Amino acid sequence: MKIAEEKAVSVNYHLTASLNGGSEELVEQTSVERPFVFLFGFGQLLPDFEANLNGKSKGDKFDFRITAEKGYGLVEKDYIVKVNKESFIVDGKFDDERVKLGADIAMHDQDGNQLIGKVLEISDEAVTMDFNHPLAGHDLHFVGEVLEVRDATTEELDHGHVHGEHGHHH
Repeated sequence: MKIAEEKAVSVNYHLTASLNGGSEELVEQTSVERPFVFLFGFGQLLPDFEANLNGKSKGDKFDFRITAEKGYGLVEKDYIVKVNKESFIVDGKFDDERVKLGADIAMHDQDGNQLIGKVLEISDEAVTMDFNHPLAGHDLHFVGEVLEVRDATTEELDHGHVHGEHGHHH
């Protein structure tokens, strides 16, 4: 069976990323015991990830790259912002337990959407945060193997995710 629309797919891979053509660093690694399992063609994954797996079958190996522009985008300077330190006051004092250099902090925009920002700098007045995706600006390199391809069940299609072993459990 080949990977196509409405198939449940299981893959094992390792993902490395490089910034500006630099050396590749391991970002994520699955295993045969804990594979990445997904519904193909539901728009939940990077389009180029799915395009590179389309038509492959169980046992097929893959090795492909996705540029930063087609992955998580380029680093947007507008997504690096200074947030007034008063936003981090808890019980009358600055929350220095949570707000540390390099920390990822969940925040909400004016529409209530959750955003994750990395703390880049803490000054007397503000906290400089980067709200770009952690892999923005990075070229991605996937190497792996297709472990399983099967028809998705009606329930999985209705719910938009794979159920059962290594998938979502209700």
